[in-house]
Amino acid sequence: MNDEQLRKSVEKQVKRIQRAEQERPTLLAQSVFMGTLTLLFVLPVIGGAYLGNWLDDMAQGYSMRWTMGLILIGLAVGVVNVYLYVREHD
Repeated sequence: MNDEQLRKSVEKQVKRIQRAEQERPTLLAQSVFMGTLTLLFVLPVIGGAYLGNWLDDMAQGYSMRWTMGLILIGLAVGVVNVYLYVREHD
């Protein structure tokens, strides 16, 4: 009876290991995931910088208020984007 239990336990563990091997993400899948995270973070920051620069150019004199403010808002939006994406795909 102990031999039978041991055999079933080993078979169960082997199946679990094989399933884990099949479900393991590939290098390509991990690269796509990291690329998506990068875009979700960087695009709002760059968009804020360009929009802020354009608005500052419209203002009289030397000003960086819009640029800095929209970069910070872009950072916050990027962090929220990454958080929501990781939470959804975890």
